[in-house]
Amino acid sequence: MFPSTFNQIVLRERPVADILPDTFESKTKAFDELHVGKNQALVQVTYISLDPAMRGWIREGRSYVPPVKIGEVMRSGGLGIVVSVGEGSKFQKGDLVYGRFGWTEYAVADDKSMEKISPPSGSTSLDFLNTLGMPGMTAYFGLHDVGQIKAGETLVVSGAAGAVGALVCQLGKRAGARVIGIAGTADKCAWLEADLGVDKALNYKSPTFREDFVKAVGYLDVYFDNVGGEILELALSRLNQNARIALCGGISSYNDPQPKGLKGYMTLIAQRAKMQGFIVFDYAEQYPVAIKEIAAGLADGSIKSKFHIVEGLQNAPSALPMLFSGANVGKLVVKVSDEPSMSPKL
Repeated sequence: MFPSTFNQIVLRERPVADILPDTFESKTKAFDELHVGKNQALVQVTYISLDPAMRGWIREGRSYVPPVKIGEVMRSGGLGIVVSVGEGSKFQKGDLVYGRFGWTEYAVADDKSMEKISPPSGSTSLDFLNTLGMPGMTAYFGLHDVGQIKAGETLVVSGAAGAVGALVCQLGKRAGARVIGIAGTADKCAWLEADLGVDKALNYKSPTFREDFVKAVGYLDVYFDNVGGEILELALSRLNQNARIALCGGISSYNDPQPKGLKGYMTLIAQRAKMQGFIVFDYAEQYPVAIKEIAAGLADGSIKSKFHIVEGLQNAPSALPMLFSGANVGKLVVKVSDEPSMSPKL
């Protein structure tokens, strides 16, 4: 039986700096408000993805997507099970789907906004929020299209223990690069070296980090930047000729109302280097290429994924800031519900 009510979490106010307890609020809605129309399906959400980009989505201003409106369900990608379909829908009850359902327990979604997923060998459905989903596509195209990584080159990855960074490190090793990963704890660095096989992991909180960086890196060919700030400045000072910097994110500045500008960018001229931002959605037509390669790595064990799972939709607002404090290890997701049983009663 369906419930009489369900919960959603909406944006209450736009934070000036850090995300606060009252940035979001929970709403209880009547289930009978959900109406499934033509070419639509009703989805029970099982997992939602928490990503650094969400900080930008709740900031007013021009960007690659419109900001989430005040009172609107918080935007996020997620997994779910189709529990009811409308006229003409291409989905069937029981289908496992990915879509941008948001922070909600149930959602009515257009067919064109969802895709049915079938986990390949060696993977699980949850990997479609990680290595086979947006983080995986971001890592793949940022490294290969923007970074243009080549065998024998030196790749440096900041935020290396996060969802995107961890895969960039592994893809770099698969490409034959020497990989240096940067993370914020000794445990994360140990995981990067022992489990993911990076050549060297550096703790940016170490008092000798700058010296460690210069010694381990020498000069770099590709810098995959997830953090911006002082580490980006340091990377700019250690560029080889024709180096490439892939600007994926700047998590160190996301909560700063007045982020600082770069100082060391003149090195780009002297070293004939390139620094380029990118948005993963621009590569949508090429996703199958990336999924095929990453799935092969998951199947043979050469690509590993790690999850940090938070239980309960109500805990999404308090979990999101973990991305900015470095409290998570691996892909941060929220478990909203167990997969429903597709009994005849439904």
